[in-house]
Amino acid sequence: MTTESSESPAAAANGESGRQGRLAGAPDIITAEGVSKWFGDFQALDEVSLSVKEHEIVVILGPSGSGKSTFIRCLNRLEEHDAGRIVIDGIELNEDVRNMQTIRSEVGMVFQQFNLFPHLSVMSNITLGPQKVRRLPKQEANQLAMELLERVGIPEQAEKYPAQLSGGQQQRVAIARALAMQPKIMLFDEPTSALDPEMIKEVLDVMRELAESGMTMLVVTHEMGFAREVADRLVFFDEGALVEQGTPEHFFENPREERTKLFLSQIL
Repeated sequence: MTTESSESPAAAANGESGRQGRLAGAPDIITAEGVSKWFGDFQALDEVSLSVKEHEIVVILGPSGSGKSTFIRCLNRLEEHDAGRIVIDGIELNEDVRNMQTIRSEVGMVFQQFNLFPHLSVMSNITLGPQKVRRLPKQEANQLAMELLERVGIPEQAEKYPAQLSGGQQQRVAIARALAMQPKIMLFDEPTSALDPEMIKEVLDVMRELAESGMTMLVVTHEMGFAREVADRLVFFDEGALVEQGTPEHFFENPREERTKLFLSQIL
């Protein structure tokens, strides 16, 4: 399902210049060079190279099986890349366990399925990581959790369990849980695709606020209204390769590659 954007052409143009100005001179916080990944004989990623600036919002598009989710899972080592090089905030993602742990502490991820612990309350789901990994005292972790629940708009759900929440509420808890680790980068893997239509907006609104706050974000999504409004750059994957990238204006008004044009014609 896609959402429509009511943005006027003039507003869109102003948005483009504003985005470019905001990122001018920003350093690269993610660098992927020639990243490849195989699952047996199937090549899921074919020498993908992509750099992301600090505070940049990158939306990744592509058909099912195009490699977009595999790529962002490689960025925090949920999948191990087989060739190429990935550097996150100056640290190379390799076999060094210390590097992996450091990167994972700086990269939050929100999945299609919420992946909350069903036996823990909302509060405990959010405070577990900060207490165990960042050694945050319980009182401070609880205070942080409540601040984040306020931020995502559901402080009244703190003592409930995941099964007592709607899908949209669970996804907002998942976002709060990721933010509790105080990451520099947030990865979203189709965060609204498992939600009923009426719940999509509440999650996208939280993501919009997060983008406006300056968080670096990579978002795999088919929500075209969100992509047009929020993204600094759109990236199109197909058959494991990065086919095309550019501003929202470029993608929606003048895509270059035939594969990109075909994909957009099918979903817009």
